[in-house]
Amino acid sequence: MRRTQLYLEDETWKMLQVLARQAGCSVSALVRQAIRARYLQGAAHRKAAMQAVVGLWSGRADLPATQAYVRRLRKDTRLARLTR
Repeated sequence: MRRTQLYLEDETWKMLQVLARQAGCSVSALVRQAIRARYLQGAAHRKAAMQAVVGLWSGRADLPATQAYVRRLRKDTRLARLTR
C-alpha cells in the first residue's frame, strides 16, 4: 500500500468524517473504497461487457461468409500497382 495526501475542502472533509463514522471505518478506508468503486469496478464492468460481445454474430445464416469478406478487405494490391 502506498501513502498519498489529498487536499479537501472543509465541507468535504466534514462529510467524509461523518460517513466514515457511520460506516465504522476510517476516512482513508472510505476514500479507498470510493476510488475502487469509481475507477476500478468500471474497468472490470467494461471488460466484461466487451467479452460478452465476442462471438455475438457467429452462426448467423443471414450474413455472408465472414472469412471471404475479410480476405477481400485485406487483399493487398500494392505490389501489382507498383509493377505496372
